[in-house]
Amino acid sequence: MSKLKRFFRFTIVWIACNLSIPFWVVGHVHLSVNVYHDLVEIATSFGMNIIVAVGFWFNWQDESKNYDKGD
Repeated sequence: MSKLKRFFRFTIVWIACNLSIPFWVVGHVHLSVNVYHDLVEIATSFGMNIIVAVGFWFNWQDESKNYDKGD
């Protein structure tokens, strides 16, 4: 895997691990306080959740490889 591809994968996993709770907390508070009428806000929220989901998937793949090795 190229260095740029590994760096991109690391960035996605880092975002998912470190920012998932703030994304969801802020998102749920925002959803409970505001009514979504703006397409940009919906797309942004959807995009953040997709980034977190992809990061969790990548992290799971990495952890399952380590588990299979016996580490």
